Amino acid sequence: MEILGKLRNLDAYPKVNEDFYSRTLSGGFITILSSIAILFLFLSEIRLYVYSSKETKLVVDTSRGDRLRINFDVTFPHIACSLLAVDTMDVSGEQHYDIRHDIVKKRLDHIGNTIDSRKDGVGGPKIERPLQKHGGRLDHNEKYCGSCYGAEETDDQCCNSCDEVRDAYRKKGWGLTNPDAIDQCKREGFVQRVKDEQGEGCTVHGFVDVNKVAGNFHFAPGKGLPQINFLQDLFNIQAEQYNISHKINKVSFGRDFPGVINPLDGVEWTHKGESGIYQYFIKVVPTIYTDITGRKIHSNQFSVTEHFREAIGYPKPPPGVYFFYEFSPIKVVLTEENTSLLHFLTNLCAIIGGIFTVAGIIDSFVYHGHKAIKKKMEIGKLR
Repeated sequence: MEILGKLRNLDAYPKVNEDFYSRTLSGGFITILSSIAILFLFLSEIRLYVYSSKETKLVVDTSRGDRLRINFDVTFPHIACSLLAVDTMDVSGEQHYDIRHDIVKKRLDHIGNTIDSRKDGVGGPKIERPLQKHGGRLDHNEKYCGSCYGAEETDDQCCNSCDEVRDAYRKKGWGLTNPDAIDQCKREGFVQRVKDEQGEGCTVHGFVDVNKVAGNFHFAPGKGLPQINFLQDLFNIQAEQYNISHKINKVSFGRDFPGVINPLDGVEWTHKGESGIYQYFIKVVPTIYTDITGRKIHSNQFSVTEHFREAIGYPKPPPGVYFFYEFSPIKVVLTEENTSLLHFLTNLCAIIGGIFTVAGIIDSFVYHGHKAIKKKMEIGKLR
C-alpha cells in the first residue's frame, strides 16, 4: 500500500472533481475553434502520410559515353513533307543529314487535317528492270546496283534509290539540278511527288539518338543547301519564301517521369514576311527519378530561350527551325518517399498537444482577464 501511495503521488494528471469545474461561454467558443484546427491539421498530416513527397539533391554529373534520345512532334502548316528534313550535328563531329529512320511524317491539308501518314524513307514502288550502274537494264538473275551518277566515293558503291543519289550528291556538295535525268528519281516519281504536295503542311513525329554532348537538331526545308538550290531551279522558289511557322506539340530529352515539365510543349510561332532561322537554345539538366518502389528513371529536364534570325548575307542560309542544346554539369536526383509511421505519430501528438496547450493558455487569459474586469466593475474602479 505504501508503494501504491508513492506511485499515486507521481500522477502528472491530477483529477479535479466536477463540482469544482467552471464552464464559460468563451471556453466553449475556444474549444470549438481548437477542435476545428486539430481536425484540419490532422487531415493535412494524413494526406502527407498517404501521398509521397519528393526529396531533391544536386550532385556532379560524372557519367561518360552515354547516348541521348530526343523525342519530338512538330507541325509545320506551310511546308510539305517531301521538302522537310531532320538533321543532327554535335560538337564531337558526328553529323546525320535527312534522318528517315524512327521518324513518321503526316501530310496535312490547308486546314490541318491529316491526308496521309507514313514512316519516312521506308518502302518504295517496285520497279521492273531498273537501270544498272554499268548502263544496262537489270537482268533476271542480276543483283541491282544503281549508279550514283559520278558521286560515288568508292568503285563498288551503289545508289539504289533517289534518296541515296541525293545523299551522295550532298556529300560531294553538288546540287541535284535535274532529278528527271536520274533513273531512280524518275522511277520513284520524286519530282511529281514534290509538285503534288505543294501547298500542304507536315507533322514530323519520332526521335533521334545522339551522343550526350552539346549539339543541335533541326528541321529544314529542301533537305539541305544543295536541295534548296535544286528546288529553286525546279520550281523557281526562293529560299526566303519558305514559311517556317510551326507548332511544337512535344519536345523532350529522354523518358518522361512523374511531375516533369517540358517547357516547349504547346509552343506555337507564326511568322509573316521574310523567312529566316528560328532558334531554340536549350540547357539540359540530367535527372534521376526514383519512385516509391525504388525504380530509377534516367531522364532530363531543360530550360529554353528562343530567338529569330533573318536570313541575311550572301549566299542566304536555308531557313529552318534549330534546337541547340548543351548539358549542365550538375545532375538532379529526385527521390519519391513516404513519411515514416513514427514521424507521422510524432506529428499527430505535436498537433493535438500543441493546440490543446495553446488553447488552454488563451482560455486562461480570457477567463482571468474577464474575471479581473468584472471584479473592478463591482468595486467601482472601472468606469
